[in-house]
Amino acid sequence: MSEDTLFTIRHSTAHVLAKAVMELYPSVKLGVGPVIENGFFYDIAFPEVISEDVLPAIEAKMHEILKRKDTFRREEMSIDEAIAFFKKVHQDFKVELLQDLKEKGTTKVNPEEAMDIDTAKPDVASVYYTGDFVDLCRGPHVANTSEISGAFKLTKLAGAYWRGDEKNPQLTRIYGVAFATQDELDAYLIMIEEAKKRDHRKLGQELDLFAFSPLVGSGLPLFTPKGTIVRKLLEDFVSKLMKPYGYSRVDIPHMAKVDLYKTSGHYEKFADDIFHVSSKKSDDEFIMKPMNCPHHTQIYASRPRSYRDLPIRYSEVTKVYRDENTGQLAGLSRVRSITQDDAHIFCTLEQVKQEALNIYEIITQFYAKFDMPLRIRLSVHDPKYMEKYLGSNETWETSVGILRNVLDGLKKEYEVGVGEAAFYGPKIDFIAKDAIGREWQLATIQLDFNLPERFELEYADADGTKKRPVMVHRAISGSLERFMSVLIEHYAGAFPLWLAPVQVRLAPVGEAHLAFCEKLKGELVELDVRVDLDDSGDKVGAKIRRSAGEKIPWTLVIGDKEVGGEPFNVRVFGQEEALDLDRTALIVELKKHAI
Repeated sequence: MSEDTLFTIRHSTAHVLAKAVMELYPSVKLGVGPVIENGFFYDIAFPEVISEDVLPAIEAKMHEILKRKDTFRREEMSIDEAIAFFKKVHQDFKVELLQDLKEKGTTKVNPEEAMDIDTAKPDVASVYYTGDFVDLCRGPHVANTSEISGAFKLTKLAGAYWRGDEKNPQLTRIYGVAFATQDELDAYLIMIEEAKKRDHRKLGQELDLFAFSPLVGSGLPLFTPKGTIVRKLLEDFVSKLMKPYGYSRVDIPHMAKVDLYKTSGHYEKFADDIFHVSSKKSDDEFIMKPMNCPHHTQIYASRPRSYRDLPIRYSEVTKVYRDENTGQLAGLSRVRSITQDDAHIFCTLEQVKQEALNIYEIITQFYAKFDMPLRIRLSVHDPKYMEKYLGSNETWETSVGILRNVLDGLKKEYEVGVGEAAFYGPKIDFIAKDAIGREWQLATIQLDFNLPERFELEYADADGTKKRPVMVHRAISGSLERFMSVLIEHYAGAFPLWLAPVQVRLAPVGEAHLAFCEKLKGELVELDVRVDLDDSGDKVGAKIRRSAGEKIPWTLVIGDKEVGGEPFNVRVFGQEEALDLDRTALIVELKKHAI
């Protein structure tokens, strides 16, 4: 089944959901019901508080509706006729969308609303009838409910402010998933159950990796010593991979004058996501940086550059800040303080291909370390909507062609994502697959002709003429916070030995073995092994269980034999059989698992 067909089925199933709810709760008011990854949702204002206990009844009603074989019938009417129609049936949220379209020519407040308005015909509203149910929608839909396979399930409820604004009423969002076949649905539901067990928010607390504080604020994670070790190891790993390619570390402030981002174009594109900073001692307007690239352009622009200097590669690990809606924050997956392993390359047009190939090597080595296969997407602009992008269509065609040439030269399969480009340039996106089959868009190579133009960056060519450099943006792990959330769930909290915040736990059998353990601990620390000692008075069985509960990779039980010089008994997390290693072999094995 094609993606377009599956999209249509999911969209139609969302309408069946709304119809089922209205039959069970006739006084509800409908918000929007778009297609999302793997399924759909619908935002609904109920006359009473409901719980997930009602989902089976709604689902049963949906299956009942499918058996009726109702036709999806499209009608068009003027905006004023549509407003009058939905006022008559007391669907206030639909009326609000239509009034916005009439008065402003857009419903841009929330991108999800685009599912319900056909902006290609701003004076016309389309509605779809499903039996006696009618909804404001641009389509597409199946011809008949019998074309919906029934391989769907309602999964959860959530609160959602109307149009994403916490000043608006809070609606109930009903989520569902839908697939082409029952087998695909069953496989997905099994994956979801496994994902619940691996929830990074739960594991992060249990393993003492990070915390949140209401006094600090939502979306602002606090990393504990253990969580900070993991972050630092990830940073060091990226740094090691970059080392052969000549990157230079830089450091920039966490704020800047708003003029910087007006020049770059970010201010206009991301105005609603920016944190503003007030100053009593300056007339300048400042913001917390939402991006690093404009700062890096100013390091480049701080002195004259020659073609001999290029390529120049700036890298750093630093935070950016985005004013996300509170309701969209989710553990480390979506935060307001975002740590980026960021880098920007300034080079000539002729150097772009090699720089992109170098970044490709870094990315593939990085994800191979985590056994995460990569899928590649060439994300390009949509020529039909050039108002969304900076620069001319000609510039975009040139930059897309360069990246396409890079991928073709690698002889790697890739898909093309029309409309998936950044607003300033096309990119190669790498989508990683985790241990339970979920995909995450993480690493990226982005080509940019626009920021060098907007900031008037120059270098002197061999003939003395001034030319614009090309800017290449790259991210390896993307956001460190989001990547950690992916890794915690990928490993179910059981980090490999090289990445674990505590690599080795020493578990003495009794008090008589403590002195030996203290000495061994000191020796291992000197070798940069992350080791701790369970010096509690608990029995050794309890110590072993505690170590397993904390998912410590190696636990060494130290008794009389080990003190006497016999090999160490190493219990490996997740394995039934223990290892027997003498002191030399123990150290050799631990050194193998350094970065």
